[in-house]
Parts: sequence; structure tokens; C-alpha cells
Amino acid sequence: MELNCHGESMYKNIKVIGFDADDTLWVNETFFREAELKFGQLMQGFETINQVDQELFKIEISNLPIYGYGIKGFILSMMEAALELSNYQVTPQTMQSIVDIGKEMLNKPVELLDGVEEVLNQLSKTHRLILATKGDLLDQERKLEKSGLIKYFHHIEVMSDKRSCDYQKLLNHLDIEPQQFLMIGNSLKSDILPLVEIGAYAIHVPFHTTWQHEQVCPTTIKGKNYQTVNAILEILKFIK
Repeated sequence: MELNCHGESMYKNIKVIGFDADDTLWVNETFFREAELKFGQLMQGFETINQVDQELFKIEISNLPIYGYGIKGFILSMMEAALELSNYQVTPQTMQSIVDIGKEMLNKPVELLDGVEEVLNQLSKTHRLILATKGDLLDQERKLEKSGLIKYFHHIEVMSDKRSCDYQKLLNHLDIEPQQFLMIGNSLKSDILPLVEIGAYAIHVPFHTTWQHEQVCPTTIKGKNYQTVNAILEILKFIK
């Protein structure tokens, strides 16, 4: 158990534990990488796969303020990228293939990560658990329903973004202080650093694949106070 200078658990005053969803509870980013590869293969008659990837990422980022996060915005970005990369010569059949890639993503089964249900089952007996995730509302609701995990959560929050101010609004809604909140997630940028900035606690559970937009510079995390574990089951030894 992680102890403070007085020999007490540093998480002893935690009242609410928040969990990210995608790539913390279930597989998500892997499906995006697979879709990007299929898109690159569709467009390789116009550009190299590396150039296709770069153009798609650039368009995704420019579209985030309009579409937000999630598969539907990703589909629209692929369609826009296809038009630009092909100088508007892409065929209707290719556009249909892009739509099919998106539908396949939306119909993927929910694959829980190892240890997730055991952790939620145990912590739900001692703490109030919430889900705090980004993405498309309908898609996240679908995945949560398919996951069988909804019974463990007192509150579900699908956020348009995960900045410090967004988390502060969430804590105000929950009527708790930052020192009473612990966030668990795979993204340093979205799940960890914003909580540290407002004085809350955070535990980082890395996933093997991280979207380029969610990566952070090593200097950004230097000196930041958070815990990192290799697997979600490990958090049980810190929280009593």
C-alpha cells in the first residue's frame, strides 16, 4: 500500500473513484489502428500509407472542435481525407468502403481488459465509482451496456473533453473536494495530468497502444505526483 509520511494510506480519504473507459476497461485504440491500416490500403493508389496516415491525423485534429472524439467523427475525417488525397477522384465504392470500416468499428464486441471486473466488484463495495470518459455518447452507452459493467457505477459522465476545468466541473457536480477523488486511466494527457493539476489523485494504467494526440512529452510529467501500475489489478494493493 502506498503510504504518506505519517504511515497512512495516501488514498484513505478517497470517497469517489473515477475510471476512464476506452483502453482502461476495454479495448478501443487497437480497433482504430486496424481501421487506419485498412484506410491506408484503400488509398495507397494515391499516396503512400505513411502519407495517408499523416493526412488523416491532421484532418482528425482539425475536426475535433467540430465532431469531438469517437468513431463517427473518425469516419467523417476518413471521408474528408479520401477526397483530399485523391484530389476528389475517389470512387463512390471507396467511400462506401470507408463507411463500412466505420460500421465494423461500431459493431465490434466489447473486450474487457484483464482484471477489470474483479477490480470494479471489489472497489464498489467500499467506494462510490463513476465512469468518466470521452467519445460519442451513443457509442459509449452501447459499449457500457455490452460490457456488463454498468451495475458497478453510481454515475456515468461522457465528457466532450478532459481538461482540468472539465474535471473540476465534474467534482462540483459530485459535491466532493479534489482530495477526495481518485482517477484511474490509461492516458497521461486526459486521465492523469489534469487531475494532478487540480489537486486530485490519479493512477496511470498504461495501454500498449496510445493515440498520437494523447501522447505527452517526458518533460511534461517530470515531478508530477501520480502512481503508475502495470495492470489494473495492481491498484487493489493501494486502495483499502
